[in-house]
Amino acid sequence: MAQDRAERISALRRKGRVQVLVIGGGINGIGTFRELALNGVDVVLVERGDFMSGASSAPSRMIHGGLRYMENGEFALVRESLRERNLLLANAPHLVSSLPTLIPVVDRFSGVVGAVRRFLGGKETAGARGALIIKLGLCLYDLYAGRGSFVPRHSFFGGRETRRRWPALRSDIVGSALYYDARISHPERLGIELILDSEQAAPEALALNHLGFVGLEPGGAELEDGLTGERFTLDAGIVVNATGAWIDLTNQELAGKAPRLIGGTKGSHLVIANRRLYEALGETMIYFANREGRVCILFRHLGQVLAGSTDISVETPDGVRCEPDEAAYILASIAEVFPDIPIVQDEVIYRFSGVRPLPRSDHNLNASISRDHSCEWLDPGAGAARPVLNLVGGKWTTFRAFGAAAADMILNRLGLPRRVATEHSAIGGGRDYPTGERRQAWIARVASAAGLAREAAERLLARYGTRVDELGYRLAGRGDEALISLPAHGRGEIAWILDEERAETLPDLVLRRLTIAFTGELSHAAVIELSGIMAAARGWDERRRAAECAALFAELNNNHGVSEAMLRRRDADRKGSDVRFEEGPHEPAVPQRQVS
Repeated sequence: MAQDRAERISALRRKGRVQVLVIGGGINGIGTFRELALNGVDVVLVERGDFMSGASSAPSRMIHGGLRYMENGEFALVRESLRERNLLLANAPHLVSSLPTLIPVVDRFSGVVGAVRRFLGGKETAGARGALIIKLGLCLYDLYAGRGSFVPRHSFFGGRETRRRWPALRSDIVGSALYYDARISHPERLGIELILDSEQAAPEALALNHLGFVGLEPGGAELEDGLTGERFTLDAGIVVNATGAWIDLTNQELAGKAPRLIGGTKGSHLVIANRRLYEALGETMIYFANREGRVCILFRHLGQVLAGSTDISVETPDGVRCEPDEAAYILASIAEVFPDIPIVQDEVIYRFSGVRPLPRSDHNLNASISRDHSCEWLDPGAGAARPVLNLVGGKWTTFRAFGAAAADMILNRLGLPRRVATEHSAIGGGRDYPTGERRQAWIARVASAAGLAREAAERLLARYGTRVDELGYRLAGRGDEALISLPAHGRGEIAWILDEERAETLPDLVLRRLTIAFTGELSHAAVIELSGIMAAARGWDERRRAAECAALFAELNNNHGVSEAMLRRRDADRKGSDVRFEEGPHEPAVPQRQVS
């Protein structure tokens, strides 16, 4: 069992001083923490909320090279992104898999003039992409992906073949292009596994969530425990500002004269439970430009349909959510490519939004702002008490390369050599991941050792990769008691997550360690049952348990368009099945018996 939180806080206080303090537990901060820890640097990461709880939990679930970036002339970024995509397919096969992607073509020559104008530095314009510009882009895309790519090369289909394969698409399509990128099933889990790997390899390295940075004083960084309110100081030789869209706000606490570095844009997405749309997509993502020229995506994700996204400038990253007009915009965009598939409001089961930490820019089109990354030392004249390295920009796919670049700058400043490279380092449950015939043998072995049905062992392999061996050892032939409200999950599985994966609040568990909000399994009864398990594990009394439930309901309602009434309706819809709910003494709809 991992150290509990109190032990980790005590270990941090005993340190007193570290070589590097990373502020921000999103994917770029975690990537930098990993690189430094594996290279022998005494490093600590702190995150004021939960790990991966900001923009890192709100991507389009794509691991991609960025086909569109070539229109902006960012060929080096595309090349780097495709390389990192290929590495993630190899290093995290339990979470990252190939994604066939279809671009519907409505004419043959649109976009050529606009692309040439942008490439030559002219004014940005939005518009459709015709067959010629798509063909050119995909040829370059395949070239940059290289022969070592894990996915096939692109192909083109005529109008008749496109309509035969995807009959629900709009009728005026003249053809389509099919190429391959990749998807990530659970980005939050990849971040957690990077932390666990790093701390196992370098026990002196520590990463703590719900520990916020308050300010930088001559004596060091003042930190505040978000769960207890306790404050203490940790000195650091170098501070890394990895707070993403909050970089400028954090710099205000670090220095008195920090320049503005970030000009973020909000991206919102919908999760849609529409069977006709799900079947029309098949295994293919539809990647298309809507009437405004904004690129939109639509693909199957965890049994539902994921659709996005918007690209809206925001002044502050705090409190962002998918607003009703954004949801309407995304639904209208879907209707442009699938005009005969109606989607009603009740079929939008979840929505999420995040702020892309883009570099400040004067572009008049948000889509033209670079998704590249840079590492910038805060000027000494800004008044910071310690050297501060800012991680500016970046995209999810390139987190490893971004973290490596930041670490190299820090190692150089510390006068230390790089000892470990991470290009070919397996991540978490991707280590020794079984494929082909080995997969079925592996599932059979784990099922037998843990006392699970083969179907259950296969589900666990999909969720956690080869880390399931740890869970199987804990279950040791006894099997796992299914949750009443979530029969595809077990009590032992949840207990293992709580012991090993640093979930400190109920929202941590429900929204970032599990995927039930995306699958549609989240219900009022599930919240109550999970809160009971977590209360027992964490020693919460009924008041704390009720407060945790209230905080989760508020977050779901305010940020994700899911009201408590919606969750109760899901319980009512399921009451005709083999799941029974009875009233409990403290909370309604408390499950009282297991379902076989």
